Amino acid sequence: MEELKKLKYPIGQFEYPVGISENNISSWIAVLEELPERLTNLVKDFSNKQLETPYRNGGWTVRQVIHHLADSHHHSYTLFKWALTENRPLIKAYEEKDWSDMIDAKIAPIELSLNYLSALHAKLVYMLKSLSSEDFQKCYIHPYGSVNVSVAENLGKYAWHSNHHFAHIQNLALRKGW
Repeated sequence: MEELKKLKYPIGQFEYPVGISENNISSWIAVLEELPERLTNLVKDFSNKQLETPYRNGGWTVRQVIHHLADSHHHSYTLFKWALTENRPLIKAYEEKDWSDMIDAKIAPIELSLNYLSALHAKLVYMLKSLSSEDFQKCYIHPYGSVNVSVAENLGKYAWHSNHHFAHIQNLALRKGW
């Protein structure tokens, strides 16, 4: 069971620190800024067979993980915008597992999502670097549990999410000797 948890959460689960510092914000933004290039460099020489390999038994394939990152981060960008432009909006969640079972996630070329992540993250990072400390306190309401999520927390979650899925692919490549 412990081995499955390591495969499922290779960097551990997200923990939101108490007392967010400017250093936290800067390091999380840097993760988002660097992800597209890090991910592209990691998978650029993967064969189709490697892209069709799940990172764990019952897990998504490398291809699905890459497309999931694009879908999820697209959704997150919208969450940032809602929180920054509306007063505590109730957001719409999406069914990530269902999205990852769609045809584009299963067979589309990964370059589509890699290119999209590059553009999306450039725009997101540009926006995040311009925010004030007050902006990072703005919130949206997540429908599961009616939980307030601040822009700072969402940033931390998506920095973690970036590293989490990068580690899935990187650890698989290391285990397989790719």
